[in-house]
Amino acid sequence: MAALLLPALLAGACALALGLALRLRALHRQRDAAAAQAAEAELRFRSIFDNAVLGMYQTTEDGHYLAANQALADLYGYPTPAALMAGLSDIAGRLYVERGRRDDFKALIRARARVVDFESEVYRRDGERIWISENAHAVHGADGRFLYYEGSVEDISERRRHRTLLEHQATHDPVTGLPNRYLLQDRLDRAMGAARRRDERLMVAFIDLDNFKFVNDSMGHAVGDRLLVEMARRLQACVRETDTLARYGGDEFVLIISSAAAQAGPVQVLERVHDAVRQPLALEGRDLSVGCSMGVAVYPRDGADLETLLRHADAAMYQAKAAGKGQFRFYEAGLNAAVQERLALESALRRTLENDSDEFQVAYQPKFDASGDVCGCEALARWHSTESGTVAPDRFIPLAEETGLIVLLTARVLHAACAEAVRWSGQGGAAPGVAVNISARHFRRDGQLAALVRAALEQSGLPPGRLQLELTESLFVGNVEETVAILGELKALGVTIAIDDFGTGYSSLAYLKRFPVDVLKIDRSFVGECDRADDARSITGAVLSLGRSLGLRVVAEGVERPAQAAYLLAHGCDELQGYLYAQPMPAAALRDFLASYRGGRRAPALAAVG
Repeated sequence: MAALLLPALLAGACALALGLALRLRALHRQRDAAAAQAAEAELRFRSIFDNAVLGMYQTTEDGHYLAANQALADLYGYPTPAALMAGLSDIAGRLYVERGRRDDFKALIRARARVVDFESEVYRRDGERIWISENAHAVHGADGRFLYYEGSVEDISERRRHRTLLEHQATHDPVTGLPNRYLLQDRLDRAMGAARRRDERLMVAFIDLDNFKFVNDSMGHAVGDRLLVEMARRLQACVRETDTLARYGGDEFVLIISSAAAQAGPVQVLERVHDAVRQPLALEGRDLSVGCSMGVAVYPRDGADLETLLRHADAAMYQAKAAGKGQFRFYEAGLNAAVQERLALESALRRTLENDSDEFQVAYQPKFDASGDVCGCEALARWHSTESGTVAPDRFIPLAEETGLIVLLTARVLHAACAEAVRWSGQGGAAPGVAVNISARHFRRDGQLAALVRAALEQSGLPPGRLQLELTESLFVGNVEETVAILGELKALGVTIAIDDFGTGYSSLAYLKRFPVDVLKIDRSFVGECDRADDARSITGAVLSLGRSLGLRVVAEGVERPAQAAYLLAHGCDELQGYLYAQPMPAAALRDFLASYRGGRRAPALAAVG
């Protein structure tokens, strides 16, 4: 029996051993395949790691590289990954520009398990600073133990520069480079916070350049921008790093004077600003002087936010302008009423002009020649507001100039004056002409002035030779070639050109012969003193002599005393205008006045001094 069992047992043992051998062989094959797959995966990972276009790395927690690819080496300026790992052995101390940035990196990973778009400024090998963005995470072993950080790096310097540029453009003025009104809010919030902590005050100064519109309108926007840049430079030189200078818009600047400066001497700061602005400035070969008017509000006395402080500083600034420009005023309670009155007047002026209301009328002041005949009339705008009553020209004309409404007002006066002049009859059949003042703003509106004048003449039927356009001397400061061209367009229509307020502007006499001008009109400030002050008499005499030498007619306005008329006539003045002879009068009254001079009757005042 035993003999029979033994072979069977041996056979089973052999079968079992064979099975085990086969299973072991299969296991070996599986292990070899797994090893091969792992090796292949390792090779693929290494290939991806080494050939990636992004910088890739593995680092220890204490800031040493375990692995780096060629892209990272190139990014940081090293020839090889090995050179990078050897040369940059202290990542925290030698890579990041901002100290503690590596600690921020590790803290974020501990809190969130990874960092995404972690932006930092870093040093390259040659010392150049660039901006990078990192995406990284922590790698742990099977037992949860930290092994290393693994991540990628991208150079975002160009993207960062573009973003910085966009941010700068959003918060800074494109002409002067100063902070704009949006950044002004942030700067003021910071300044007020510092003042509160120290229980101190600060000043907000609203600065408006005087005569800027004259330069911008007469010399062009390019020159106006150059003026703004120079004024910004001068203003910036007057303040400290702790102060803020912003361009608020147009020719307006806002200066936030820090609490320390405000405590030390606010008047000295403002005087320094004023002195810097008013220094002569050379533009387009001409020396100009542009002052400034300033209004100041004090925090916290005059307001606790930007809107209130600016409103009060603006009110004080207009008070400074009303006092004669070139000054500064501190805000006082009650100034808001004046500002509200001005805003109401501006609103009424705009509404009246845009709605073509009959509140605006044209008055006419006669001009007389040396023989006593009425030789022309000047058209003058008069405003009889239903809300404010009669508004003086010295109130609404500057406001119209400042707001640009003068363009509408000029067009309205021109059309009305041309239509009215057609109704006039003159002495012996010669009807007088009409003179209309033209604003510098209208003069520079790309050829629209000639079109406006042509339309007024055609619609009224007034002969062009009876229309005189009076242009302020400031118009002749700008581009000479452009000025000659525009005047040529007007002269081609057949109208007469006069320079108003002659002697008060900046035009060069060397250019005067180039302009197709027919009349010089002596400013009333010289006429008013020509019988009393030697300097006024000298200027008046010089203008009369200049007019004769150039073959121009000379008109004196503002004649109020017989002695003035006597001096002017004795020195060859061609036309006289002023209250001595006649005040401005409505159209109907003027027709009666002209009727009284039919038949060659002379003006009584001229008869007395002639």
